[in-house]
Amino acid sequence: MATCRADTICEGPGTAKAIGAASGLEGLEEEYDLVIIGAGLSGGVIAERASKELGLKSLILDKRDHIGGNCFDFIDEHGFRISQYGVHLFHTQHERVWDYVNRFSEWMPYEHRVKGVVDGKLIPIPPSQETVNILFEANVNSEEEMEAWLAERRIKNPDPKNGEEAALSVAGTELYEAIFKYYTYKQWDKYPTELDASVLMRIPVRKNKDDRYFTDPHQALPKHGYTKIFENMLLNDPNITFRLSTDFFEVKDKLPKHKLLVFTGPIDAYYASLGMPKLEYRSLRFEKEYHEPEGGYFQEALQVNHPQMNVPYTRIVEYKHKPNQPEEVYTKPGTVIFKEYSVDVGDPYYPVPNPDNQALYLKYKEMAEKEAGVCFVGRLASYKYFNMDQAILNSLEMFDELVAKGTLTKKDA
Repeated sequence: MATCRADTICEGPGTAKAIGAASGLEGLEEEYDLVIIGAGLSGGVIAERASKELGLKSLILDKRDHIGGNCFDFIDEHGFRISQYGVHLFHTQHERVWDYVNRFSEWMPYEHRVKGVVDGKLIPIPPSQETVNILFEANVNSEEEMEAWLAERRIKNPDPKNGEEAALSVAGTELYEAIFKYYTYKQWDKYPTELDASVLMRIPVRKNKDDRYFTDPHQALPKHGYTKIFENMLLNDPNITFRLSTDFFEVKDKLPKHKLLVFTGPIDAYYASLGMPKLEYRSLRFEKEYHEPEGGYFQEALQVNHPQMNVPYTRIVEYKHKPNQPEEVYTKPGTVIFKEYSVDVGDPYYPVPNPDNQALYLKYKEMAEKEAGVCFVGRLASYKYFNMDQAILNSLEMFDELVAKGTLTKKDA
């Protein structure tokens, strides 16, 4: 694995599985300033900031055998850079986040475009002028015409009570039935009528011809993958120690002394011993396939969604379309695809937004706010889905708050 100084960007080969971090608690120092549970974005940002800004020492524990959390990517046996936990696409409107991530990687511009297959037709998603023209022969050619087309179909509802009512008020019946209704069911194992209105209230429907999935001013991919960002952030910092393949709940009574515990896991798991109900999450299952199709590509885009019930998966991802692949990938005859399924069991990915879960989370949050010496941070601890930039900003702002309150202070020289 390549080496680098703490003040440089290191872009050599290698994966975080090769860092040589031990498991368990043997050989550690007697005391750390922070013990951080989770080596993903939330924990990594807190550790990096605590070291660089305050000179504090952190011990990071993760039950997985790698750093990087769900962002972890690597080169597979066919030579493709793939993500172990599903495709990750960086985009942000926050200048603070963009400046921060540029400290740890070079970035390649990339604007994500998603296609969908509906009734055998390939359409842009989110729906736009082109979408309704392909599906419904709408002959829409301007934003005014698109607004008129939508206005005729939307069901006015100033106070939608569930996801279906929300979607119908935004997209109308035709788009709802074709794109959103069954995709939502496949994703959540619940029809929109069973979900909170907030889930579908903000579904994107474009009035123009913009077929980009995101509209943030900064959209890019790390030139050498996401894992390399974590390596550059954390691995050469003498203030940061890792223990991988180490389950916090198995060692929590044996931890070294510490001033603050930072917990980035599921908030309900932290309180599991109290016998309270579990929060509901959806997970993902991936089926990997290797193909050698004519022309070298399996499908027309990195991501193709399948919103109808004729296939059980929600989407297919083909990583060969990513511009940050090793150069030799693009001349290979083969390609790898991942069929993605939403499931009930497995690592928690998405909180299930309904009133019962939200009420239960608020009980956990109230308990967490009274937990002395513990800070809960990140999507799982907040029971809220974060994009990558939101996770980074959340941790940066949490660090600011800990400093402002005097919970974290600069170590004496």
